[in-house]
Formats: sequence, C-alpha cells, structure tokens
Amino acid sequence: MHSLLNFITWDINPEIFKIGSFGLRYYALCFLGAFVVSYILMLKVFKQEGKSQELLDQLSIYIFLGTLIGARLGHCIFYEWDYYQNHFFEMFLPFRIVNGNFELTGFQGLASHGGAIGILTALWLFCRKTKTDFIWIADRLVLVVPIAGAFIRIGNFFNSEIIGLPSDLPWAVVFKKIDAIPRHPAQLYEAIAYLIIFVILWAVYSKNNKPKPGFLLGLFFILLFSARFFLEFFKENQEAFEEGMKYNMGQLLSIPFIAVGIYLIFRKPKPKEVTKKK
Repeated sequence: MHSLLNFITWDINPEIFKIGSFGLRYYALCFLGAFVVSYILMLKVFKQEGKSQELLDQLSIYIFLGTLIGARLGHCIFYEWDYYQNHFFEMFLPFRIVNGNFELTGFQGLASHGGAIGILTALWLFCRKTKTDFIWIADRLVLVVPIAGAFIRIGNFFNSEIIGLPSDLPWAVVFKKIDAIPRHPAQLYEAIAYLIIFVILWAVYSKNNKPKPGFLLGLFFILLFSARFFLEFFKENQEAFEEGMKYNMGQLLSIPFIAVGIYLIFRKPKPKEVTKKK
C-alpha cells in the first residue's frame, strides 16, 4: 500500500498463500479473529456474572453455525436469488463442479443482515435447549458483536469488496483489483463505526451490568443498523437490481432492526423480568 498524489493505492493479494486449490485468505483470519476475541470477552462477562465456561462453549458453537449459515443464506436469498434458485446446493457447499472439474470456492458472499438473523435464531434454539433467558444472554452477546463486525469489515477491505463510491478525499482508496478510481474506503468506515459502538456498549454495561432487560440489545440494534443505513450512502450497490432504488437492500433490511431496537429500549419490562434473579 502506498500513497499516490492525494489517494491511496490498495493492491494487496487477498490470499496469504495457496496450495493447489486451497488458499488461506486474510478474510479467513479476520473471521477467526472475530470469534477468538469475542470468546475471550464473553468469557470475562460470564465469569463476572457467575456463568460457567461450559455454557459459553455450547453457546459459541451455536453462534458460529448461526452466523455462518445465516450470513450465507442471507446473501444468497437477499442479493443473488436469481442465480441460487437454480443452483440450490451451492448455497451450502464450499465448492462446485464446473464442466466436470472440482472447484473450491469457499463461501464467497456473506450478508451481515442474514448473519444477524442467523445469530438470533441460533440464540433462540440455544436458550430453548439450555433453559437460559433469551433477553439476558442477548444483552450480553451484543457487547462483542460490534468488534466481530469490525474484524469482518477489515477482511472485506483485504478482499477489495463492498467498495465505496468515487471520492476525491485525501484518504480515498484505489482498489486496483476493481478499477483505477479513487473511492471511499467504506469497509473501514464501517469498521471504525463498529469499534465506536463496541466502546459505547461496554461503557453502558460497565456502568450498570444489570440494565433493564433488552436495553443493551435495543441500543445495539439502533446504533449498529443506523450506522449501517447511513454508511450505505457511501457504498456502491452490491447487485445490479439495486440500481435506481432510493434505498438499497442493506438500508431496507436495516429498518426493521432499528424499529425493534426502539421498541426494546422504550418498552416497559414485565414484572417477572424486573424481579427475576440474574
């Protein structure tokens, strides 16, 4: 990476190394880093609130699968359904057969809104199995989701994907693998926004580690998806069908989460939620 005049040129190979058809990408390391850091932070929360590490280990498996499956299905259904409705099994498999040849593709295409839905679904299944209070654990889980999201967006930056609109700002980036146009580094904008949200949520939790049930979850929904809605104005549309739309798919999918967040913050907790022992 080096500066040229008033913009930055980004021409990093997204693969650290490649052996045959297998390549280790920076994105994969960022994805792994997101879960490792999240686990360490959640372990701190669980110990502080008298929960067992075994419970967290079970939760981690559910969240990992929920994130991966939800994000993958979200991308395929929300953004590329025209293709995947005729290639159904490619949604679930990290490879495909082209003209009789095996091709390792990985899961190229993950949608954060789908990931959010997948996490909530996995969390519901986990709470149903372990008899854990859904709102209590959701309020704690959202403490680490923004830092995980920041890792993922940095991975997107290494992949030169989810690029921004053209810009003449001094920090504009030319993604050489895409074109020669200086653009907003939209992935980094999101990463920074998520880090700020991470700090805010931890500050609120540190000040009061027993907030009103649903408050942290609601605050998370409002902050993160409002940031996502606003930052979409700096990004290129991901799919052709979004051209001509006043608000793109990412913005439209953010609105329900913001609405739920507002409801959670201003709702009156049920008496049993106030008196229940944590």
